[in-house]
Amino acid sequence: MNGSDLIMYEEEFQRIDAELKKLHHQANAKVVFLVDKNGQLIASAGDTHDIDTTSLASLTAGNIAATGGIARLLGEKEFTILFHEGEKDNIHISLIGQRVILVVIFDSRSSLGLVRLRVKKVSEHLGQIFDEITQKVEKEKGEGRLDEALFAEISDEDIDNLFR
Repeated sequence: MNGSDLIMYEEEFQRIDAELKKLHHQANAKVVFLVDKNGQLIASAGDTHDIDTTSLASLTAGNIAATGGIARLLGEKEFTILFHEGEKDNIHISLIGQRVILVVIFDSRSSLGLVRLRVKKVSEHLGQIFDEITQKVEKEKGEGRLDEALFAEISDEDIDNLFR
């Protein structure tokens, strides 16, 4: 998972999804996203109908990369939290375990303090989940079962749909 594509398992995905839904509710956010550092959307909670999620995920990853460059110029390893304030909406972006990016979009119904408090707690839980995923991947690599795991959930119907 370091710099490569993220391998996601159903059980861990369900736990991630539950954490995002909880954060969405507890922070009174409009939308919560989880994005990998390559700009791929992993999961979201909230109303995403009016948002181009693909562009938002990609731009967020670019924002983290650019901010990382600024941090290095200033002698910092990385800035792990970013905040942008707009007229109507605000965006809180945090890097979790050098692996994924958590994005919370909120408006005046919430506050930066509440969002930061809730993000801190959820970040710990998400970090644990991603640690477990890493351990599972390493174990399966060691047992030679990773290739089987990657294709185990793909059915013939999935393959047929892909080529339609």
